[in-house]
Amino acid sequence: MDPNNDTRTVLTLDAGGTNFVFNAIRSNKELIDPVTLPSHGDDLEKCIDTIEKGFRQVITRITEKPVAISFAFPGPSDYTTGIIGKLNNLPAFTGGVPLGPILQHRFGIPVFINNDGDLYAYGEALSGFLPYINELLRESGIGKQYRNLIGLTLGTGFGGGIVCDGQLIKGDNSMAGEVWLMRNRINPGTNAEEGISIRAVRRVYSEKAGIDPSESPSPKEIFDIATGAKKGNSHAAHEAYHQLGRVLGDVLGNLITVMDCAIVIGGGLSGAMSLILSAMTEELRSGYTSYAGRSYPRLVQKVFNMNDRDELEKFLQWKRVQITIPGSGDLVDYYPEARIPIGNSRIGTSRAVALGAYAYALKRLDG
Repeated sequence: MDPNNDTRTVLTLDAGGTNFVFNAIRSNKELIDPVTLPSHGDDLEKCIDTIEKGFRQVITRITEKPVAISFAFPGPSDYTTGIIGKLNNLPAFTGGVPLGPILQHRFGIPVFINNDGDLYAYGEALSGFLPYINELLRESGIGKQYRNLIGLTLGTGFGGGIVCDGQLIKGDNSMAGEVWLMRNRINPGTNAEEGISIRAVRRVYSEKAGIDPSESPSPKEIFDIATGAKKGNSHAAHEAYHQLGRVLGDVLGNLITVMDCAIVIGGGLSGAMSLILSAMTEELRSGYTSYAGRSYPRLVQKVFNMNDRDELEKFLQWKRVQITIPGSGDLVDYYPEARIPIGNSRIGTSRAVALGAYAYALKRLDG
């Protein structure tokens, strides 16, 4: 399956709490200008009718017959069966709503629903960060390729997905990659999302600036304050992103230990990575001390920041050792240093989710 050259058309949806945005994708390209409709998330009948209306409007604007519907929808949900659970931003979905079967009945084509973090990771694995890294390695003559990826999104919430050798890992309960529930490094009594989200950045800024949380600026304004583009409490602004970086670094350390793979970061807050990276890499490059007093690094692998040109160049100077096979005289290549690339999305979060939805549908249709 090559999504870039596949001629099948799939209908997609970007489901937000306020608006639904519809489109169709063929060969990894959106076919029309998006159709945007209000979600009516507090009225189930209106909401489902809106979803049907949006897809039908897309169908009238394309010449190809769609082979499937594929999109991301908030959870908790049983994505395998297409049943949506109780949602905070779409309160009409309470008690289990079979959205997938409803749409499949109305349109007569397969319907695939997934978590947005999962589809983000899948899109980056097939059409974004992973192909980018592997192409750099090939161009540099390095005989290594990455086949696994964790994708993380930093924004209103903290989400993620896992791709292993081209396969999206969903878990037995459709809940793999629920990174937001990992422990908060700074406040262990809370989850990671309380330290990695828009509300976390605003909360820390208000605490350090000594202002009411309701008066805290937006994360973009806090970024501008930290970088000197806007007046405000510079120390509070830096600390807000520093704390986010510490919590994120701890989460990444745990994920890398389990998955040993490349990491790509997207979402609105990823635009502030220049302020996050220092604390994040400090956590990743920290160490442990045994009861016997021996110090050793947290990770076996060495982490490289792909956003930094110097680190990117060092990453691509991966030393190869050639080892002789005894008794044959033949040589085998060996890369003794284990490496993990971490960087921002190359294609944008929304596009990665859409391409992930497209690729997922094609893979399922092909069995």
